[in-house]
Parts: sequence; structure tokens; C-alpha cells
Amino acid sequence: MTCAILDDEPLALELLADYCAQIPGLELKGQFHEALAGLAFLQDNPVDVVFLDIHMPRLTGLQLAQLLPQPGPRVVFTTAYDQYAVRSYDLNAADYLLKPIAFERFVQAVQKVRQQLAAPAPAAIAPAPAEATAAPDAMFVKNDHRLQRVAFDDILYIEGMKEYLMIYTTSGKVLTLQSFRRVEEVLPPERFARIHKSFLVALNRIEHIERGKVQIAGRLLPIGDTYRDAVTAVLRASNML
Repeated sequence: MTCAILDDEPLALELLADYCAQIPGLELKGQFHEALAGLAFLQDNPVDVVFLDIHMPRLTGLQLAQLLPQPGPRVVFTTAYDQYAVRSYDLNAADYLLKPIAFERFVQAVQKVRQQLAAPAPAAIAPAPAEATAAPDAMFVKNDHRLQRVAFDDILYIEGMKEYLMIYTTSGKVLTLQSFRRVEEVLPPERFARIHKSFLVALNRIEHIERGKVQIAGRLLPIGDTYRDAVTAVLRASNML
């Protein structure tokens, strides 16, 4: 069985590569710390399973999983965050490993993939419990001395302002002492994308794209050079290009 690893954390990449080396019959074909490089490799080099980190810069693991060629490899998500479990079921993930990943748990995931590959038809992931199926539709952010609810459907775009973020919504603006990293952990990655070091946008709010910029609510926002390829990939996955 062949595999590839995508993880932007060098130590996590090294650990998983070491785990792979200890399992007979599991051949590591490639390991990547940058999502787009891994995607390019997988488009030309099919493997049986991809161990895929979820929280990576520019292109998340959830977004990358939707860009894999079809029929694609089995996907085992690896992450330190448990809130993405429900979304991983929607993508028919073979397994979901929480960091720090124990070797025994890694072996279990490999065995699960082997059983799926040996099955006469693709094995379906058991549905999540009913109480866990409802994905969050809003987030709470600090605003003055209170926590304010911001619905995902209302967000137009978010602008970084040093240590603050300005959230532009359909009903106004919300200034919060928050980091982009924290917000990206909460926002659904299939609906939002970082396009610049200072801007994160709602994909369904993009009015048009022109010369390295997107327009939202009448404002042109720049697409950063380091984000350009990732933004293009996300827009194509969303059938916007």
C-alpha cells in the first residue's frame, strides 16, 4: 500500500514518516510541508492513502481533499483540533487522527484503510451521531467587554489591523482583538479563504475577479502573491473559475 504525508509541522511530518517506515507493506511515496506542492505531486502520482493535516497555511487540508483527483486516494486527516470531525465525515475520510498521534492509533488507521481497499466496494464511513451532525453556523468574538455572535452567512470579509481584526458583515462592522489563525480554525474552510496576509473573504460574496483582486461589497481586495495559487485552486473547487 502506498501513501503520502502532508503536514506543515516538520516534527509531525518526521513522526508520521517514522511510523510509516515501521509498518510492513506501507510504502511512503512523498512527504510535503506545503499543501500546493503535495497536491501537484498527487495529481501526477496516485497513492492509496494520504495522511493529511487539516490546518495548513493558504490551503487547508479540507480544501485540498476536495481538489484531489477522482477516484482519489483514501484520506486520513491528522489534526490537533477535534471540531473538524463532522466535516471529515462529509468528505468520506477513512479516519481522523488527533495529535499527538500514538503509534498504536496510527496502525489502526492503516488497518482500516487496508480493509477498505480490500472490500469489493468502497466502504462508507458510519454516520456521525445525530447530536454531532449539526455544524456550527456562527462564531463568538470579543467585542468591547462582551462576546458577540457573528453568523457565518453574514460575513463579507475580514481585514487584519495589526493585533485586531475588522469583520465586515451585511449589518455592519465588528472590531475584535483576535488573530487570523484563531478565526481560520473556526470558519468553514469550504466557504472562506485567506487571499492576502491582511484579508480573508467569504467565497460566496465575491462579486468579480480582476487583475489579481476580488471585489466584495463594492470594495476591491488584493490577492497576495503567496496566496495566488491557493486562491485559484479554491475558486476552481468551488466552480467559480
